[in-house]
Amino acid sequence: MKKTFSILFFCLGVIAFSQQIESFTTILNDKISIRALELYDNKVWYSGTDSKFGFVDLKNHENQKQISLSDKKLQFRTLAQDNNAFYAINIESPANFFKINKKDLKSEIVFADTAKTAFYDALHFVNDKLAFTFSDADKDNLLKLAVYRNGKWGMFKNNVQLNSGEAAFAASNTNIASSKKFLWIATGGKASRILRMDLKKENLEVFETPFIQGEPSQGMYSIDFYDDKFGIAVGGDYTKQDENINNIATTHDAGKTWQTQASGKNAGYTTCVKIKPGSKGKEIIAVGDKHISYSSDFGKTWKKISDEKGFFVCSWVNGNTIVFGGNSRISVMKLKF
Repeated sequence: MKKTFSILFFCLGVIAFSQQIESFTTILNDKISIRALELYDNKVWYSGTDSKFGFVDLKNHENQKQISLSDKKLQFRTLAQDNNAFYAINIESPANFFKINKKDLKSEIVFADTAKTAFYDALHFVNDKLAFTFSDADKDNLLKLAVYRNGKWGMFKNNVQLNSGEAAFAASNTNIASSKKFLWIATGGKASRILRMDLKKENLEVFETPFIQGEPSQGMYSIDFYDDKFGIAVGGDYTKQDENINNIATTHDAGKTWQTQASGKNAGYTTCVKIKPGSKGKEIIAVGDKHISYSSDFGKTWKKISDEKGFFVCSWVNGNTIVFGGNSRISVMKLKF
C-alpha cells in the first residue's frame, strides 16, 4: 500500500497534451474500488469496497491509514463530512449510516434503513448542520430522501413521484449538488431528470433534461454547480462507454432548462464532473472509466487529456491539482496553465 510512484507522460493521451500536465502520481495502491473522496486536513479521505475507509496525506504519501468500518465486507460509495466527523453509507440493505470521528477515527452506526430496496446513491452536506442522501425508491416509487439536521438523521417527507425505472447511479457520490439557495439531485435510468429543492422553502420541483435516457444504464451520473444558476451534468451509458451523444449538458437558469453540449464530440461515458475553484464555471475536469477530459469554455468543448483507465471520481485540491480515485488506486495530477 505504501509504495508510491510517479508517472510522467504515461500514455499517448498525456503526450498529446503534455504541455498542460506536469505530473501524475499514484499515492495509494490497494485491492479496493473507490467511488467517493473527501479532502480534509491536507489529506485525501476515501471509502470503498470491503468496508475500507482511510486517508493518504497529500504532502507525505507515506503517511496513510486504513481502517475497517465493519466485520462484514460492505461496499461504500458515499462519503461526506461536517466539522467533526465523516459519514458513509453502505450500498444495499440494510443501509447503515456510519459516523467516523475525525479525531480518533472511531466509528458508530447512527441510523439505518432496513428496507429491502435501500440503496443510497449519494451523500451531500449543504453546510455543517444540513445534509441529504437519497436512495433507490421503495415500491411506491416516491423519491426517498434522508436528511441530517443538527446532528440527527431522519427521513425527508415529500410527494415527488419518480417514473418507473427512474433511479440514480452510485458511480462517484456526485449526483447531488448544492448552492446557498438550492439543492439539486440528478436521476437516471429510464428517465433522467433534475430535482431541485429550494433550501429555504424545502419544496421540490422536477425538470426534464435532454440527456440520453430510456434504458437502465443511461442518464446523468454526475452534476456540479458553480453558483445558484450555472451547472453542468455528465453521464452516458455504462454498457456502451464509447457512445457520446447527449451525455453532457449545462444550465444557466438553476436547472430549469438544459442545453446539450459537445454531443458526438467528447470522450464518451463519464462518471464525475468538477468545476475548477475560482474559475466561475469556465474550467471543468471530468473523468470516466476510459478517460480524463478537460473543458476551458464552460463545458461547450472538451479535450481528452488522458486515456488512463479505471478512475471513477475526482476532486480539485487547488487550482492546478486534482485527485482521482478508482479501481485499486488514488492518484494526483498536477496541471500547467
